[in-house]
Amino acid sequence: MFGLGTPELIVILGIAVLVFGGKKLPEIGSGLGKAISSFKKGIGDIEEGGKNILEDVPGVKEVSAVKDKVDAIKNVGKILK
Repeated sequence: MFGLGTPELIVILGIAVLVFGGKKLPEIGSGLGKAISSFKKGIGDIEEGGKNILEDVPGVKEVSAVKDKVDAIKNVGKILK
């Protein structure tokens, strides 16, 4: 986890308790959890929207099919070597 061991995490937690206080830490953790889940949801929405855009563009499916065929031929060539 980024090269942080148990002693480093304990020191960081101790500093956080001193700076924010014991009553404020659960609120900070809750807010951080909500922010992370909202970020993940937003990224998922963007990825889903990008998939829909690519499906709507004419010719994308055909290019994708040709790419799949080329990849299959490359795989056969590697097997025959």
